[in-house]
Amino acid sequence: MPTGRPVLPTGSTGKENAGFMVILGIDAHKRTHTVVAIDGNGRRLASKTFGTTTADHLALLRWADHLDHAGGDQRRWAVEDCRHLSRRLERDLLAAGEHVTRVPPKLMAHVRDSARTFGKSDPIDALAVARAVLREPDLPTARLDGPDRDVRLLGDHRDALVAERTRIINRLRWHLHELDPSWDPAPRSLDRVSAYDKIAARLRGDAVPGDIPDDATAVVVRLAGRLVEHARALTVQINELSTELTERVQALAPTLLAIPGCGVLTAAKILGETAGIDRFVSKDAYARHNGTAPLPVWSSNKARHRLSRTGNRQLNAALHRIALTQAHWHPDAKAMIARRKAGGDSGLEALCILKRRLSHLVYRALLADLQPKIITAAA
Repeated sequence: MPTGRPVLPTGSTGKENAGFMVILGIDAHKRTHTVVAIDGNGRRLASKTFGTTTADHLALLRWADHLDHAGGDQRRWAVEDCRHLSRRLERDLLAAGEHVTRVPPKLMAHVRDSARTFGKSDPIDALAVARAVLREPDLPTARLDGPDRDVRLLGDHRDALVAERTRIINRLRWHLHELDPSWDPAPRSLDRVSAYDKIAARLRGDAVPGDIPDDATAVVVRLAGRLVEHARALTVQINELSTELTERVQALAPTLLAIPGCGVLTAAKILGETAGIDRFVSKDAYARHNGTAPLPVWSSNKARHRLSRTGNRQLNAALHRIALTQAHWHPDAKAMIARRKAGGDSGLEALCILKRRLSHLVYRALLADLQPKIITAAA
């Protein structure tokens, strides 16, 4: 089995392959990256494992230069799309002027399962990643991170803080119920700092003197107070992140925000999960990415399609929120859903059609918001 040195296809001298393309598939991990090189026909040329530091990536580039079947302009890198593991590798390769393609893990798994060999290992996965690029030439290419990633990081951090606050609120409600069964804060009131100030005042006995006993429930009062402090601090952080996201999204995507039903947080989710609308070749490719393109499920003479469960589910959920809002409040969306129902579609089918049209609308809005950035960069 080849490990470090490149192996030419049988009967090749190397000279007649001067225009040969080399694709390097990478199976990325926390401590190591395994690389397998293949030719334009999918035949394995070489494989090697490297570390994950910038110095290791430079060694990887030097090793790739020894695969002299192709020039640098004909060399392509295929990286399994696990950006928390491969982000530094992608950044170093792009800085060196390399062409990097991202391969979804599910696609890699399908290619691996369709191979004639069985088993799973880092070299097998890296080989499947490289062959996936041969089979699907229109996969998205990697690029250096821009402001969209900052929006995604801020949005994901805010979502994590909201989830943590929800867990704390659930525990706090049980403590408050134990202290006073009639003490039940309004469901949507615990996202405000003033609500926690009122709860803390009552726990201290400032609101109603003697309201909270001090003996049998002293531990419960103390724990509830700490939960209130924690939830209050989280609320302050969440509000600060919301303000920062509002400023960034208004600057990056004013056209997207103009879509009825698309608020700042939904727009931030769309920006972060899209990660650059210019990497999609068409609105249909974008619809496939966000899961709004229907899947064909038919044979013989009758064409049928069903709801897609694939694609980016976070992006799909953002479009779903816009669709639900428009279905209730927007006149054009309500009229379209009424027409589809009158034509025999169910409510879910009509909503799916609305989401597909919203996907096209979001695609055009993101393209429109991209134009000022291109003009600014060119200037």
